[in-house]
Amino acid sequence: MPALKGQLVLLTGASMGIGAAIARSLAASGANLALFSRSDDKLQALAEEIKSAHEGVKVTYRAVDVGDHEAVDNAVASVVKEMGEIDVLINNAGLALGAPNAFPDLKITDIITMNNTNINGYMFVTYSVLNHSMRTPSRHTGTILNITSTTALEAPPFPGEAVYHANKACQEGFTNALRNELCGTDIRVLALRPGVVGTHFHRQRVGFDDGMYDDFMDGYRPLVPEDVAESAIYMLNAPMSVSIKALDVVPSAQRSLTVFDREWSKRNEKKDAI
Repeated sequence: MPALKGQLVLLTGASMGIGAAIARSLAASGANLALFSRSDDKLQALAEEIKSAHEGVKVTYRAVDVGDHEAVDNAVASVVKEMGEIDVLINNAGLALGAPNAFPDLKITDIITMNNTNINGYMFVTYSVLNHSMRTPSRHTGTILNITSTTALEAPPFPGEAVYHANKACQEGFTNALRNELCGTDIRVLALRPGVVGTHFHRQRVGFDDGMYDDFMDGYRPLVPEDVAESAIYMLNAPMSVSIKALDVVPSAQRSLTVFDREWSKRNEKKDAI
């Protein structure tokens, strides 16, 4: 029986892209879902799709801004009341604004919004899940999976990434420190670091209008959200005695954040066609 079957997973940033792909994969594994995002309409559509495709899977959702602690805390408490204890938290919500502007050219509101979503959001949701469910007096168990990025470890090669890169580095530090602080419990803390993913989110980061996105993807196939979802399921299906503490999943052509094999597709197009 898959490890996730029957478990309740709270997933943030669930309404589109990587989050929606993870939600679908979780449901296919038999997990019950609590989906968080700011978009009520998209959450409703995804929840209906999943319930229609996977009989017996329970799905609830909350339209909430993860950067609003009071709203997050109320939403988490209501999920526990409705669905029971949370077995897995996946912190996936993320935001990138202002690219390709360099840091001093960003709007201060963009800086504040990114910090609030990418840092406060991770901490607020984690804090509420721990205190409402995973680390209550009668229960000290669960898994926290933080979706970070390979940009947490290396500075990206294109402009407009100072805040986002700093946010991801902070997420990595938070993940590592939290893992230590939860020693003495049965709570695992894991990090999944995607590389280049072909989504609206990545197009937003590297630029819409000047060909930067197409140039950045030239010569290779980026990941798709389903690649990241498959990696998340792999990590979560490990037995509780095993922690895949951190996993990088990148296109094979992405040798690092500054080195890409632009001949990858040309060399492999015949192999891929077989």
